[in-house]
Order: sequence, then C-alpha cells, then structure tokens
Amino acid sequence: MRSIGEMARDSGLGVSALRFYDRAGVLVPARVDPVSGYRWYAPEQLDEARLLARLRRAGMPLADIRLVLAGWSGADTDLVRQLLQAHLRRLEQGLSDARTEFSALRALLDHRENPMAPPRTTASGPVPTAVRPAVSASGLAAALDAVRFAAGTDPELPVLGGVLFDVEGDALRLVATDRYRMAVARTAVTGHGGPRVQVTVPLPLVDAMRALLDDEGQVRLTVDGDRVTLETGDRQTAGQCLGQDFPDYRRLVRIPAGRRALVEVPAFREAVLAGPVRAGEVRAQDGVSCDLSVLKVTDDGAPALAGEGDDDRDLVAVNRAFLLDALAAGGSDRLVLEIGAPTAPLAIRRPDDEDTFSLLMPVRLEN
Repeated sequence: MRSIGEMARDSGLGVSALRFYDRAGVLVPARVDPVSGYRWYAPEQLDEARLLARLRRAGMPLADIRLVLAGWSGADTDLVRQLLQAHLRRLEQGLSDARTEFSALRALLDHRENPMAPPRTTASGPVPTAVRPAVSASGLAAALDAVRFAAGTDPELPVLGGVLFDVEGDALRLVATDRYRMAVARTAVTGHGGPRVQVTVPLPLVDAMRALLDDEGQVRLTVDGDRVTLETGDRQTAGQCLGQDFPDYRRLVRIPAGRRALVEVPAFREAVLAGPVRAGEVRAQDGVSCDLSVLKVTDDGAPALAGEGDDDRDLVAVNRAFLLDALAAGGSDRLVLEIGAPTAPLAIRRPDDEDTFSLLMPVRLEN
C-alpha cells in the first residue's frame, strides 16, 4: 500500500489533487483509516493515477476522465478511443479559433501603428529635449533593490528584461515585471518640471547603475531620447534604452483590496522555508514546475501557511521562490501581506510606504 505522500511523489499528482479526486469519486483510495482519515492506495492504483495525471495535463474535462478511467482496463476500448479522439478534436478546434483571434489582434495592432511617431514619447507628447532630474543616491539604490528581482529574462519578451524609469513631477517610479510578479518603487527627484518621461533601462545597465550608488548625496539622471546616463561625482554609466514600450503598469496594479496582515519578516521567512509545499496544476513559470506556498489569514488576522485540512477555496497559492525573493526585496523587518481571493495577486507592501510594493500572481492548485 502507498501512503498519499508516496502516491503523490510517484504519480505526478499533488496531495491536494489526490484528496480532490477522492472527494470527486474519480480516484478513491483502497483504504481510509477510520480514526485518522489517512488515505492508502493499492499498488495497482499507481497506473490509474499516472493515467489521470496525463489526462489532466492534456486538459480533458473531469466528466470525460471518469469514463476513460472506467473503460481503460476493459476488453472493449472503443469508448476510450472515441473520448480521446473527441478531446483531441476540441483541442485542435480551440487552437484554430485561437489562431483566428490572434490574427485579428495582429491586424488591429498593424492598423494602430504609426511609423512616423518618434521612438520616445511622454504622456504629453514627444520629448523635446533632454531631462536631467537629480535623485538621492540612497533613494535610487533602495528603489532598484526593491524591483530588480522581478525583472524578466524571457528572450521572447525583451521589453520585460529591463526596469521602467517613470519620471513625473517630483517622483521617479521604478517598475519591473516578468508577468508572474511585479515590483514597484518610488523615490523623490528634483529639477524636473516638464512632462512625464518613461524609458526602459536594460538590466545590464540597471546593474551598472546600482554599482555606482555606494555613496550618499545626489546623483544626476539624464534621459536624452533613447539614451540614459547616471552621473555620480566623477563617475558615470550610460547606454541605450530598450526600444519597446513597457506595459501600462498603472492598470496592472489595480487589484481588489484584500485582508492585510503585518508579518515579522525573519520569522515568516523561516516558516516559509520550513513549511509545507504543494504542486501547481498550471506550470506557467516558463514551463517549469515550482514549489508553491499556500497562504491564509487566520481568524486573528495573522498570515499563516495552510495545512492539509484547510479549505482550498479560501487560500492563495504562490511560487515559494518568488515569495522569498519578494520578502528579501522588501527591505524591512516588517512587511504587510495583503491576501485577497485565490485568483487575486498577493500584495507585499512596506507599512510606511504605500508606493513601494510587490505583486505575486497566484498559481492554481492541482485540484
């Protein structure tokens, strides 16, 4: 007999998924301990679990999976073959429909393109001259440290392989995202009274800038068309900005408010490192499976890692490595976790600075 943990390890289905399929009557354990409720599986159920895992990865509906499992070991496999073929046709039709929609979207983008527009614009129009705001070296260093971890590395999305520098009024906002997480930080600037200016600085140049920020005092940031320069004392670093527009981050950070809880970061980090993990059905992090930390807010308002008996409908699952990165980038021994619905991003904020925060996209659990 296999325990539920051994079954999860050997089949590719997570523990939470096995519990779900038991409750759904799809894969019922051979024995359930009447006292502890612990599930045990017979050796022959391993092949059935592996089959179930394959069907779920292929996106087959649960109703069809029931019939496939019921007919898999029978002598007459016609129904199983028909179900597999029907699902394949649905997938092919879905892909065809998706291609049609994407073709329409590309046509809309082609129609919107204006090749005569200058490469760098502001909210008020083209950038007429170079802008040279001054910024605190320590403030810029802290802002870079708060967002650098969230920058993308996907070569198919080069515009995300940088940090957005958004200068407006007396504020410089830095933004980075790799689609699965986003970090935003703000620091003050002086000497900029013109229109809003946005440029995306590639990561090698971002890192070179950070290496210069080892002193106190003011540094000068110059944006001249597609070129950005950072001057500190008698040292400087400069380079070309990325040539594509960064996504409108202001739309992406509009999320429903959740329950806020203050955490002591060192203790919470240790709890995350030592706590239980689950597997996610959606392998969205560039196709690589990841360990998930599943969070909840207790009745007294404290965040905690979910246990096996917690109702998955009230939990938020996030990539554990991303959560640890965000806690480290928070730069404080105390941070606020804002936990909303399971489908809403997890927000990690500084208690004294609402303009510096991270968002982690939730990951659907296997069930």
